[in-house]
Amino acid sequence: MNNSTHASRIVAAVLLAASLALVTPVLSGCGMIENIVENATGGDVESGTSVPSDFPSEVPLIHGDVLAGGSVGNADGKIWNVTIKVNDGSAFDEIKAQMEDAGFESSEVSGTSAEGGTGSFTKDPYGVFVVVTGGDTSEGWVANYTVTTSTK
Repeated sequence: MNNSTHASRIVAAVLLAASLALVTPVLSGCGMIENIVENATGGDVESGTSVPSDFPSEVPLIHGDVLAGGSVGNADGKIWNVTIKVNDGSAFDEIKAQMEDAGFESSEVSGTSAEGGTGSFTKDPYGVFVVVTGGDTSEGWVANYTVTTSTK
């Protein structure tokens, strides 16, 4: 697979993983959606309302109710997405501390505000993007983790 094709598949997979996180609560157990994503990305798909079974144990997750979880990919690269209910925007500070305690380097961290917080964290071979937001979701405050890895 050339770099352009690989990059296109990763971008497609990221967009599909994000979409999967948004629609999973509505379509839990819908094999048709999983088949569409598998065909589009060439990877395996897992979705539901729990942390995916192969979610990397090196990535710490904040304590809370898991609202959605999913993964897409294969041996060449994988993306996991997990959404967890949290108390408020200050959860981002706890998540940042957990990530750094686990050896992840933070970058592009917005810090906590009235709207929540965002940040990127890296530790080979993982990249993690975390968004904590609330108010505009029916669940209240949530933390969304998107974790990527690639062997190429």
